[in-house]
Amino acid sequence: MLILFTLFLATILFPAVLRNKKHALFVNIASFAVVFVAATVFVFSGRAYAEAAVSDLALAAAFIGAGLVTGLGAIGTGIAVSSAAAAAIGAISENESNFGKAMIFVAMSEGIAIYGLLISFMILGRV
Repeated sequence: MLILFTLFLATILFPAVLRNKKHALFVNIASFAVVFVAATVFVFSGRAYAEAAVSDLALAAAFIGAGLVTGLGAIGTGIAVSSAAAAAIGAISENESNFGKAMIFVAMSEGIAIYGLLISFMILGRV
């Protein structure tokens, strides 16, 4: 629901910017970050919660954080692999001796998802 609201907000506020795909992605991510921070501040600013509600909110925040770490790590990996793998295929097609160097860069970009998954396990391990 939050993502749909930010898409709606970005479409209304910046219609001319959304014609370019890169600018549309930037506006969408920036508006999502602003709305997410505002929602987080709104949720955690109340001081009238009981102890059980605070622990429930902390548990919910841990699950949201673990999900965000895994999801954003996978998105970052997809972006990195799309560029690195295309360049690696081109380099290998020109000279087969570049295979080892090209695979190092593809494997480095795959590490982003593994690091995200490790951090989410660390977050969930503390819950």
